[in-house]
Amino acid sequence: MSLIRRGDERFHYSDNSHRWIPPDPDYDQEVWTEMVRQHQLQHLEEISRRRKPARSLDAE
Repeated sequence: MSLIRRGDERFHYSDNSHRWIPPDPDYDQEVWTEMVRQHQLQHLEEISRRRKPARSLDAE
């Protein structure tokens, strides 16, 4: 599970789901979508850094 970092609130609703519709109706939807995708990649990178390496079966 990822934490919402300061400044990331704009990409999340109050239930922590991602906001795919820009908060400003005049904002370019394609630009916003790409920003949310990049934001999600940050979550994935954070999760993968925290993951423990898998145990090797050869070590047993």
